[in-house]
Amino acid sequence: MQYIDNIIFFLILAVSIVFFVKNIKKLSRNINLGVKNPQMDNKNLRWKRVLKIALGQSEMVKRPISGALHVVVYLGFVIINIEVLEIMTDGLLGTHRVFAPLGAVYNIGIASFEILAFLVLVSVIVFWIRRNIIRVKRFWNKEMTSWPKNDANFILYTEMVLMILFLIMNAADSKLQLLGAEHYTIGGSFPISQYLTGLLPSDISSLIMIERGAWWFHIIGIMAFLNYLYYSKHLHILLAFPTTFYSKIEARGQFENLESVTKEVKMMMDPDADPYADTSSGEEEEISSFGAKDIFGLEKRQLLGAYACTECGRCTSVCPASITGKELSPRAIMMKTRDRLEEVSKNIDKNGEYKDDGKMLLNDYIKPEELWACTTCNACTQACPIQIDPLGIIMKMRQYLVMEESAAPQELNSMMTNIENNGAPWQFNQADKLNWAKEDN
Repeated sequence: MQYIDNIIFFLILAVSIVFFVKNIKKLSRNINLGVKNPQMDNKNLRWKRVLKIALGQSEMVKRPISGALHVVVYLGFVIINIEVLEIMTDGLLGTHRVFAPLGAVYNIGIASFEILAFLVLVSVIVFWIRRNIIRVKRFWNKEMTSWPKNDANFILYTEMVLMILFLIMNAADSKLQLLGAEHYTIGGSFPISQYLTGLLPSDISSLIMIERGAWWFHIIGIMAFLNYLYYSKHLHILLAFPTTFYSKIEARGQFENLESVTKEVKMMMDPDADPYADTSSGEEEEISSFGAKDIFGLEKRQLLGAYACTECGRCTSVCPASITGKELSPRAIMMKTRDRLEEVSKNIDKNGEYKDDGKMLLNDYIKPEELWACTTCNACTQACPIQIDPLGIIMKMRQYLVMEESAAPQELNSMMTNIENNGAPWQFNQADKLNWAKEDN
């Protein structure tokens, strides 16, 4: 019976790991539904950007207050969770503060964890006030419906509870050490939780119940939080790194040329070109569609970006189309792409493969009015703290509308017709181009 706690802990840990791995595999499968990314060149620069942007949080601190608070929460969770290694070791082996023999190093570590836990708690409370009391405008756009809004608050509440449990656990533990309770190894320094000890009972049995309860809820909460990430916007905790690595390193305003279109234009411009040269092997060339009408036509890195989106709204808050009341919201583009991707994922889970459900990302989720409202100014891509590119998705879908459905707005169709017929966007004959330069007789 003395090992029952260890067995229970092992089973909970095993279930948590299995569930997490299952979700990661599903995530990978869903992202791989997209078309191949362009060639990933200049890997040294990409790794530098990962270190600077994803790890170093350089884009976050461009807004000093929220950026500094985010850095505190980010570093706090990363560093505090180092103690999870000790908690898991204790849970599996039945030990208590197994690393306490490290002495001064251990004491400094626990003290640092407590200070960071307190700073994280304060930062999360400030985030909650900004979102729910001050009601920062970008958190309350029309796309922030019940689920995105509740998801954000649920994460904030979870972080508060985890930090409080951590401090209560340490407070009870330190008091048990002072009382000489059996099994409670002397170790650790408690600069924050020491102020909570006066609120706790003095009898050992009650303290053990509080300490054990906080310990169990804390570690189970961490494992539950880890598995909740797949369903939450906080998946960016894991995906910010690959998203930054695979993001565009070219100039923001530079759009990719379609190889198939470039090839056709060269063929038209070269009178000596052999249109059958590439089919001499007897293999029929694959005919690909232009742009994207569904998630299957988007690049893998664009689907990755949809999952990594933090829904912070920085992109929408600087979008001139959104600011002037147009239909477009870059954040909504990413959220709708993820919603469609999840719908396709459930379809695959149910049928073993994707079965046509009669829906598309275009029209069913994202309306043409949204796409054509974009000015391609790149403000959204510049604002994103982890280099997500909503404009890339918009341009892919525009490309489909123009090249597959000839469904561009009338003004754009007229301009392209004039360029084709007159060599200029305006509707007059080429022979009349220089009439404006003639003297008025």
